Amino acid sequence: MMNPRSATTSLENTVLDNLSTAVLLFDNDLHLKYLNPAAEMVLAVSARHVVGLRVAEIVPCRDDGLERRLRVTMLTKHPFTEREMNVPLLDGRTITVNCTVLPLHHFDASDELLIELHQVDRQLRISREEQLISQHQASQALIRGLAHEIKNPLGGLRGAAQLLEQELPNKSLREYTRIIIEEADRLQSLMNQMLGPNRIPQRQRVNIHCVLEHVRGLLLAESPQGPRIERDYDPSIPDFDADQDRLVQAVLNIARNAVVAAGPQGTVMLRTRVLRQFTIGSQRHRLVLRAEVEDDGPGIPDAIKNRIFFPMVSSQPGGTGLGLPIAQELINQHGGLIECESEPGKTQFYVYLPLEMDNE
Repeated sequence: MMNPRSATTSLENTVLDNLSTAVLLFDNDLHLKYLNPAAEMVLAVSARHVVGLRVAEIVPCRDDGLERRLRVTMLTKHPFTEREMNVPLLDGRTITVNCTVLPLHHFDASDELLIELHQVDRQLRISREEQLISQHQASQALIRGLAHEIKNPLGGLRGAAQLLEQELPNKSLREYTRIIIEEADRLQSLMNQMLGPNRIPQRQRVNIHCVLEHVRGLLLAESPQGPRIERDYDPSIPDFDADQDRLVQAVLNIARNAVVAAGPQGTVMLRTRVLRQFTIGSQRHRLVLRAEVEDDGPGIPDAIKNRIFFPMVSSQPGGTGLGLPIAQELINQHGGLIECESEPGKTQFYVYLPLEMDNE
């Protein structure tokens, strides 16, 4: 059987097959003649299955805008480049690429169209993650400074109220000192939450599915009327070293928000996957766990979407806005990161955790 890439010569094949840039070649009727291995990876397709297909069958746009634009390029013979172009894939995902379209003219053959795709999702994601990590570190430093400054006067305030309570001759007046003491305790508890755990993580071998099942059990006990809590686990994920209690708390903080957003009639999905050669921030890891918490609620309001990991930011009435910042801190302690994507009807939180030890 002839290789689908045999439309090129042996030398061209060698060069194109080793490029990191995705290259696709279409004939004058926009049927795919060739794609290199980089294009197979970017588009998540096999050359054997897509060579000969029309462009609309490979890139399933909602309208024929892409095909129409390529035909205009073929007719006018004017190349173009479009940056950060969103390209839908056959598996339902959408990737972001820099796209260059170049018409090829032949004296003795039909014209062809060469398309180069440079995927920029990774660069954009790295930049976004580095900004998220930097913001989190800055806000944590500010919070810790403020919390320490507030905790000291609170201790003095509570102690003075206790001494005053002992000296008051009228027991009815002690109600006021009791309010002072209780409010000081409440603020002390709030400061402790903002500061987060002060002990070193107690690492041991952990199975992420045990963590998620524990969280699921807690959610079902807290909300027996719903929503439905479904699972989609990858059984190949290995155990890894982590503080199980902190992972449970981090995922629980996220999942509780998902339960509230979905409501009794909604659905919350817990999902796990393994990613290979994946970057968290600027550090590349051989294996990374991605645990997802997805809900079908109304989505996060645009006004706070970029600030949900900041303290005191909450869309829920009466919410403290500390659940997500604490979860981010707990995952950061494991070298990981939490990200979020949200639109009406679908909100996804991604918990990324490296599966290999630092010295591996």
